[in-house]
Amino acid sequence: MRENLATVSSQNMASTDCMKPSDLPTEKKGMKRRNWRNRIGFLLKSNNSHSILHLMRNRTYRPTADDVNQWAQSLDTLLSHKYGKAVFCIFLKSEFCEENIEFWTACEDFKNHKSHKEMVSKANSIYEEFIKNEAPKEINLDFHTKNAIIQSLHEPTVTSFSAAQRKVYSLMENNSYPRFIHSDLYKELCDAARREGKAH
Repeated sequence: MRENLATVSSQNMASTDCMKPSDLPTEKKGMKRRNWRNRIGFLLKSNNSHSILHLMRNRTYRPTADDVNQWAQSLDTLLSHKYGKAVFCIFLKSEFCEENIEFWTACEDFKNHKSHKEMVSKANSIYEEFIKNEAPKEINLDFHTKNAIIQSLHEPTVTSFSAAQRKVYSLMENNSYPRFIHSDLYKELCDAARREGKAH
């Protein structure tokens, strides 16, 4: 019976990267909304004129209206902007699928390691955190991709996680990213950036 449930659940996971609000019991939906508001509370203050940008006064760089508009061009553009990536991460947390962006980021970091010892250590920590069955932040990968990673753990190369990273990127690009661009959070970001631009 457990095996059947596991099969069904992995089939459901294969088509999407996040839980939809409709998948949650009513009680959880209320909790989800509260989590969303808590998480973006430090970025957006509701019912007043304080935008994210006002809260970024101490930073040396703040996103402009152009920056925020460019995030809608492609996921690549969004992730290449430090602040855009941070906001996208908050959005993914609200949808209970931040493991995708965290895995993608870990893979980017992995490519920067040069020594064999560092690469082995980092590869194993990525495997433990995201790849192995029942990993704390397990991502949705097919058996073939997962197996190729396991085979490479003793002698990892910069491409060890490339196939998995592409699959996760594609999931985010086709599922989470369009939802982010049409979300209230993104609309509020655009409005805040425009207001900030007019104020100067």
